[in-house]
Amino acid sequence: MHKNLRVVEILDKLEVIKNRWEEIGEQMNDPEVMSDVKRFVKLNKDYKELEPVVNAYKEYKTLLSNIDEAKELLETEKDPEYREMAKEELEELLPKKEKLEEEIRILLIPKDPQDSKNAVMEIRAGTGGDEASIFAGDLFRMYQKFCERKNWKVEVVEMNEGTAGGFKEIVFNVIGDGAYGILKFESGVHRVQRVPKTETQGRIHTSAASVVVLPEADEFDVELHEKDIRKDTYCSSGPGGQSVNTTYSAVRLTHIPTGIVVTCQDEKSQIKNLAKAMKVLRTRLYEQEYNKYLEEVSSKRKTMVSTGDRSAKIRTYNWPQGRVTDHRINLTLYNLQSIIDGDLQELIEKLQMAENAERLKEEFGE
Repeated sequence: MHKNLRVVEILDKLEVIKNRWEEIGEQMNDPEVMSDVKRFVKLNKDYKELEPVVNAYKEYKTLLSNIDEAKELLETEKDPEYREMAKEELEELLPKKEKLEEEIRILLIPKDPQDSKNAVMEIRAGTGGDEASIFAGDLFRMYQKFCERKNWKVEVVEMNEGTAGGFKEIVFNVIGDGAYGILKFESGVHRVQRVPKTETQGRIHTSAASVVVLPEADEFDVELHEKDIRKDTYCSSGPGGQSVNTTYSAVRLTHIPTGIVVTCQDEKSQIKNLAKAMKVLRTRLYEQEYNKYLEEVSSKRKTMVSTGDRSAKIRTYNWPQGRVTDHRINLTLYNLQSIIDGDLQELIEKLQMAENAERLKEEFGE
């Protein structure tokens, strides 16, 4: 009985989604909607997001119909050969139905609307002096290589290099479809255990770096008023304070109402630096609102540590034993070198699976 009820419940939900998808398709063909860029972009995004669910619904209905036909044949047919064929078909179709139901239930989990966005990432060296800066550099290269594998673009916005290599802090944009939804699991404190290059006695030290991942705010998310922004320009400088160029290409933006300050000196052009700085400022303002949502989510789900609590230790990289441990899901992998070389896929998939399991509990009470 429970199983039949579950099928009916799934079909009802899918029917509602299919109707909404068809309605959006009609709206997108309306000339009035087509002339409203903001509205059309939003509808197009919704249409694309619902399409996989609608396709799964069509497949599910066909599958249920084939199962019903095979069952009917088994009940009514006298010919042993036909009965055997119906039995074999059922044996093949029923596991497919269960697998598809599982996929549909995951598709039906309400998506975080931010997941499809680009990401803004910040890595800051924590405790551990020079070694922490070197580790922050290792993390940046790890994400850079991961993004290369995904064909995502990485744009450095701001960096402050460490005295012995790496970075005291680095801020960068990741431009790619769904970048935030994948990288959001990286927010939190990353800890490293190894013998530092600066250590003469061969002792293992523990250092840390914090990673913050934010969804990039677009113009529709945050309204910025020119009167609220103070813009300063200056000559960009390199390591040790030496001048990189003599033009005033570096940009510092101060948002007067909140006191948020953003600088960008990565580009040679002031216009490009200003555009990047505006992106980061918009994201920083958006972050304040977004954190309220994250705090609400984190009270329900342990996998999401991209919350206001950035002191949460999420992962340890142990060099002597070649292992990486993710503390949120108690997962230990013994392929540290390949992870540091950008092979984060398995880690992220395991975190996504854990989050989906928790979201299924919330949605379906399972």
